[in-house]
Amino acid sequence: MKKQLIGITMGDPASIGPEISVKALTNERILGLCDPVIIGDSAVMEDAVRVVCPGKVRINTVQNVREAVFEPGVINVLDMHLVDMNKLEYGKVSPMCGEAAFRYVEKVIQLAMDGEIDATVTNALNKAAINLAGHHFAGHTEIYAHYTGTKDYTMMLAHENLRVVHVSTHVSLREACDRVKKDRVLSVIRIADNACRRLGIAEPRVAVAGLNPHAGEGGLFGREEIDEIEPAIETARADGINVDGPVPPDTVFSKARGGWYDIVVAMYHDQGHIPLKVSGFVYDQSTGRWGSVAGVNITLGLPIIRVSVDHGTAFGHAHMGLANPVSLENSIEYAAVLAEHR
Repeated sequence: MKKQLIGITMGDPASIGPEISVKALTNERILGLCDPVIIGDSAVMEDAVRVVCPGKVRINTVQNVREAVFEPGVINVLDMHLVDMNKLEYGKVSPMCGEAAFRYVEKVIQLAMDGEIDATVTNALNKAAINLAGHHFAGHTEIYAHYTGTKDYTMMLAHENLRVVHVSTHVSLREACDRVKKDRVLSVIRIADNACRRLGIAEPRVAVAGLNPHAGEGGLFGREEIDEIEPAIETARADGINVDGPVPPDTVFSKARGGWYDIVVAMYHDQGHIPLKVSGFVYDQSTGRWGSVAGVNITLGLPIIRVSVDHGTAFGHAHMGLANPVSLENSIEYAAVLAEHR
């Protein structure tokens, strides 16, 4: 079977992105799943190699993905020449790094839209840095939506058997409540069902979280469940989707983790993100390090495949060689599966 060609952005050059890219692309299991190409700067990647595994990996600089050479000990980098190494300060927010990180994303989207790669994976960028560079987006999801012309999309987080999609993400909590409308909830239920099928789940079980405590308690704590969420669920059931809810948000994620559901529709950003990160992010107090930073972020509804690490730039740990690559490895695995079954 032909391996999927996956474009991976390097992320903010001052972040942990370069070093976890080196770690992930020296993992034989990852190399067995796909043919990866880093979209970034070769000089930064060379510096990351010196920190992570000096002398063990060669950076192969290419100007297009067709020049890539896929063999052990080689990391292919489509070099964008955007970073002045004399000005690069690891762990610092800067317009230069914001501009570079943004352009890597723009390039990987273009490659996927042109059919030159099968899927995209993104390392973390810093929102303040890209805004300093003049690119006023809330994050990756909004950049992808803009450059692919997508209006109906949502974010899915996944860690092991826990999967979550969101009715809204990067808006205030006040606005998030206002966005809980029947049509949007119904759209996300449909996207959730389709996402599970694309991942090989033949008969997905979808749970819809309530917005209010106890899912509104029959209108006692709010009417959003009665007026907006329940009508969306009824329509989805009429369409043949196996959907349950609204389920109280303080129990729905434990039920999903226990195997009751394949995916949960969350009403807003933190309602979905907190349980995923409690599950996937494990801090070892005895060593003062993160023992695990697992989980992925998938943008659903796009015409191309986009999977991302589910953590930030971690500037405080950049260029130390200590960063955990598990989330990036998970992201590459998901991208390969989605590309194979797209």
